[in-house]
Amino acid sequence: MQKNVLGTELKTCSLDPLTGAKRDGYCSYDKRDPGLHIVAAQVTQGFLDFNKAQGNDLITPKPQWQFTGLKPGDWWCICMGVWLKSKAAGYPLYINLEACDEKVLDYVSLEELKVWDYRNQN
Repeated sequence: MQKNVLGTELKTCSLDPLTGAKRDGYCSYDKRDPGLHIVAAQVTQGFLDFNKAQGNDLITPKPQWQFTGLKPGDWWCICMGVWLKSKAAGYPLYINLEACDEKVLDYVSLEELKVWDYRNQN
């Protein structure tokens, strides 16, 4: 059983759109995933536009990768580095702590993650 950052069972991030490095709905850590798709985040238009400008187009569908393209409000397994860079650039994303793999704690403290819990949105 994989665990989340709270130490409990890892929950599904999204089945529609289907996310995860394994396209199984989970932001689970896999040592074969160099991108570390372990952050369960709700995307915004600002985030999508910023990443597209950086060469990471998450808007355009790519059927060959089972990728339907994202729109604001979708939940997606974001790469650890992408989440950190976007946050630093002023495009932070709220996250679902129950769906973020415990490996996230190697990069960010639980206290900081709690600030970005989706239940704290105003």
